Amino acid sequence: MLPTASKGRSSSSASRSNNTFAQYLRRIVKWQQMDIEYTFWQMLHLCTSPKVVYQHTKYHKQTKNQWARDDPAFVVISSLLLVVTVSAYCAAFLTNSYLREEVPNSHVVEQRVEWLYAFDVHCNSFFPMFVLLYVIHYFLSPLLVAHGFIPVLLSNLLFMVAACYYHYLNFLGYDVLPFLERTTFFLYPIGAVIVLCPIFMLSGFNPSRYFMNMYFSQRL
Repeated sequence: MLPTASKGRSSSSASRSNNTFAQYLRRIVKWQQMDIEYTFWQMLHLCTSPKVVYQHTKYHKQTKNQWARDDPAFVVISSLLLVVTVSAYCAAFLTNSYLREEVPNSHVVEQRVEWLYAFDVHCNSFFPMFVLLYVIHYFLSPLLVAHGFIPVLLSNLLFMVAACYYHYLNFLGYDVLPFLERTTFFLYPIGAVIVLCPIFMLSGFNPSRYFMNMYFSQRL
């Protein structure tokens, strides 16, 4: 069953959503108003203790009466880190190669959930996956794209952990909302990932080689 909102809760007004979005956009270009230290604290704890981050989300709701962040620092810093890692991959895998950047899928969330909070959850979930599949993968790529069973094993395990952790953080993000029911739905993809991982290993499929070939249009 899909997650649904509990009965008796009204949706936020369109005017309030528009005002929140406008304020959010204005703060993107104002570095002095961003809490950089708290953003890095969140990034660290998303990789180590994600429940602590969503406990602070509850406090944010109590103090500011909204679930979503009003500080765009997390998005700005994540975007800058993504640019740096993509540049590093370009430098490492031939700068003249054709690179296709894939935007992670967003979840379709029930309308009563604040859309900006849904974006926060996605960003929170994406950051640890970014660390695993962009940063750690970059340094391990000489091993992961090699031929043999060990690179296949390590590559599949790395992608499996990243995908499972992404969906687990999605679950944590929506589970803190008191008006959502059946949020365990967000854990279901983990089962599919765990089932597919040994199948890919036994078939010799190496996701690192696959994505490097796809992004850089070259045979490794």
